[in-house]
Amino acid sequence: MRKSTLCLLVAAGLAASATAGRAQTHPTGPAAPYQPVSALVDLPDFIPGMGTLYVDPATLPAGPFLAFDRDGRLVSTIYMIPLAGMNEHRNFEGLAVGGAGVDHVDIQYNAGHPGVAEPHYHVVLWTVSAEKAAELR
Repeated sequence: MRKSTLCLLVAAGLAASATAGRAQTHPTGPAAPYQPVSALVDLPDFIPGMGTLYVDPATLPAGPFLAFDRDGRLVSTIYMIPLAGMNEHRNFEGLAVGGAGVDHVDIQYNAGHPGVAEPHYHVVLWTVSAEKAAELR
């Protein structure tokens, strides 16, 4: 991964933390144009370790994907950044953040899955503590 791309993604998370606020609750999910990922591709409604995901299909493959816990609270904003885009040294700028302040950021490699079949990185901007994130498993 190119250092400038990683720095941009981490900076987005840090900038979002400046807008820290109370956890957002969406019992029925976020408003349109967001749709449940499980309605778009062959994935379960609740994904252990991530939660219930929603995405605006127009933003695929990068997202943002908004992840909610079983109580309908926003727990993270996830970007699925294609490895090919990073290898091409593409910039991913102006990425939206789901809402509440960012507690911590995880970056995880994924070889591909339904909806984003190509290898990519999950950049997860957690709005809950690491302990609360672990409860999603």
